[in-house]
Amino acid sequence: MEQSSDTVDPNDLLVFARVAELGSFSQAADRLGLPKSTVSRRIAALEVQVGERLLLRTTRRQTLTEFGHQLLEHARQVVQEVDAVMALREHRQAAPSGRLRVSMPSDFANLLLSDMLAAFMALHPAISLELDLSPRRVDLLGEGFDVAIRMGQLPDDASLTARRLTVFSNGLYASPQYLSERGEPQTPQELLQHDAVRLLSASGEPAPWRLLQGEHQWEGLPPGRAAANSPELLIRLAKAGAGIAAVPDYFAKPLLRRQELRRVLPAWCLPSHAAWAVFPGRKLMPAKTRVFIDMLHVALNALEDPPSCDPAKRPGRLSQPGRG
Repeated sequence: MEQSSDTVDPNDLLVFARVAELGSFSQAADRLGLPKSTVSRRIAALEVQVGERLLLRTTRRQTLTEFGHQLLEHARQVVQEVDAVMALREHRQAAPSGRLRVSMPSDFANLLLSDMLAAFMALHPAISLELDLSPRRVDLLGEGFDVAIRMGQLPDDASLTARRLTVFSNGLYASPQYLSERGEPQTPQELLQHDAVRLLSASGEPAPWRLLQGEHQWEGLPPGRAAANSPELLIRLAKAGAGIAAVPDYFAKPLLRRQELRRVLPAWCLPSHAAWAVFPGRKLMPAKTRVFIDMLHVALNALEDPPSCDPAKRPGRLSQPGRG
């Protein structure tokens, strides 16, 4: 390794951080809008500047050296400061603008937010909205997303910030036809004699039902011939008479009103779960992200409470830095 120089170019630190986070010179080049040869040359220059090798590269993979890991922490601070400057510039713009990349569950978008999304686009014509409705958990920083809507518990992540939007209560629902043919369960234990259309957990296994009534609790999973990772599909299957589904009350509400579904064991409920807006932990949020989250929060908390045994209401007011 050549002798180090007296100064380190902050731009090279930015390039190094992108290469380390994405694990690829090609992906970093695409993200930065630079030729791959330029990225490679900048990394080589940085290694000369610091006097040590930062990356070990083979034809199949690249890994950080011990010193590379140490330098990456400092490089990330440079990235955060640059992001803060860019956010400040955008924050000062009179009208929010630019491409807004959002990840959210498809059920969430289709069943609750189609009107809100159309209104947002009409209100902010300078913002280009790009929605990813796939079930995968996107990497906000690595893939360049501005905000993601996530459900339930959030893992610790110091690079992300979360704002709670609302809390969804959950219940059991079935079609009147199914209950007429199979009978209506009067206790949770009787659910084991019924068919369930079951929600797949993140592990790919059907999630058990945990029912609550005051201090009483029951947990089990009725047999079923169908399972999916989409609450919207479970509702449609329940409407068609395939069995009993455990779904958010808000999603079932329209069918409940049209008497296409009925609440099963209405005195019992499943644990509620929160919906969160998760975004990169910047000191100043870009205006396009801020107006989107604010409008999302207002739209969700304007929804009328569906019938539910769950005493939890929709606070929608908590911000938790460092969770995503």
